[in-house]
Amino acid sequence: QVRLVESGGGLVQAGGSLRLSCATSGSRFAISGMGWYRQAPGKQREWVAHISSGGTTYYTDSVKGRFTISRDSAKNTVYLQIDSLGPEDTAVYYCNPGYRVPIGSWGQGTQVTVSS
Repeated sequence: QVRLVESGGGLVQAGGSLRLSCATSGSRFAISGMGWYRQAPGKQREWVAHISSGGTTYYTDSVKGRFTISRDSAKNTVYLQIDSLGPEDTAVYYCNPGYRVPIGSWGQGTQVTVSS
């Protein structure tokens, strides 16, 4: 079973940037896609971005141009660079191998809080 550990969240002012990391275990990382989801207070968890095993990236419309997903296969790690943060980005961020629809279990997530 894949283990997912998210990190890199924090409190940041609007307009700032963060880089989130998702460390994964399991030998299937190199052949698996990986994505990021987020859950804002009082809202359902939503898909944000995905990177395929071949490096193709996909984003939900609301984050295009501000979020960048990448992967380092040597480190079994996926990253989410978030720029131009706004209060609407406040959420717990999770990684998951599912593309638009989550698969399997979740990690603990990492909290991103944007102050205006």
